[in-house]
Amino acid sequence: MQQEINNISEQINERLGEALRSREPFLEDRHESAFRLFNGFSEGYPDLAIDLYGRTLVINDYAENVLDGVRNMAIARGFYEEHLPWIGAMLWKSRAGTTAEERNGKWLNEVDPDRKVRENGIWYALDLQANRDAGLYLDTRSLRRWLKERMAGARVLNTFAYTGSLGVAAMAGGAARVVQLDLKRAFQNIAKTSCTLNGFPINRSDFITGDFWPVASRLIKADELFDCVIVDPPFFAATAKGVVDLEKNQARVLNKVRPLIADGGCLIAVNNGLYVSGESFMATLEGLCADGYLTVEETIAVDQDFTTTIDGGGPGKITDPSPFNHSTKIAVLRVRRKDGRR
Repeated sequence: MQQEINNISEQINERLGEALRSREPFLEDRHESAFRLFNGFSEGYPDLAIDLYGRTLVINDYAENVLDGVRNMAIARGFYEEHLPWIGAMLWKSRAGTTAEERNGKWLNEVDPDRKVRENGIWYALDLQANRDAGLYLDTRSLRRWLKERMAGARVLNTFAYTGSLGVAAMAGGAARVVQLDLKRAFQNIAKTSCTLNGFPINRSDFITGDFWPVASRLIKADELFDCVIVDPPFFAATAKGVVDLEKNQARVLNKVRPLIADGGCLIAVNNGLYVSGESFMATLEGLCADGYLTVEETIAVDQDFTTTIDGGGPGKITDPSPFNHSTKIAVLRVRRKDGRR
């Protein structure tokens, strides 16, 4: 038994070491930025994903039982204490945890955690224990960069906004208006804090707390138009008003917002399903484009800290995301309206 534990420990340490060496460019700006240190699905140990937010380490542990999770946490903690001694707070999120605290995160030391990070010149507020994930999705960093570069003067609707990072990126790019829509007020409050950190004005009417389905209907009835609508929903979510299922009904979600997009505007569609292939997602988008009023204009690649692959990991462990470079699949569709309304 002890030999087996030693072998697993050696395997994990070897994987973490290879991953750390590949992240050296990210470490140059380590004290304020955020990135993935280890992506287990593609780097040989799918039970772990490890992120760094400033100097705060987040150990995402996906082991199916608590004992394996405790072992994984202890190995990862020891590795980073040795190799990155400047790290401050450490948070362990356990999928197999039996309490909300264990699932949303348990602090491993008494160091104050980071409350904000800066990415591409933009500050984002952090509440690392607000949910099972850390609140700021690092795999959509490239989309935030894209929005900052292209949304000058645009009217933007960010559906399923969560903590609002995509909308904040659009604000940083000079968007004329950004509407953030999410079901939970607590997450909207984090978005507002991000606005405050960057000196952006907070128009309370542009922070809509409510269910996607009736709110979208209300905006359509009010003849609202946007130059860009972002649809980055959870993989599955059900309310009394409707169901979001990125494997079975993403087309319905995207069709719901099409009336809200001005002629010549864009629809940004994200599918983060590990087991939804890139080919399947593209087939969904091409089906929507069949009427001639939507066109897939480009895809946005996920950054290297999520796509690094080492022997023993790689696409064979999950559904093939190609033609995308990661299971977080991001596409930009250009919209043409029959009525030509802008």
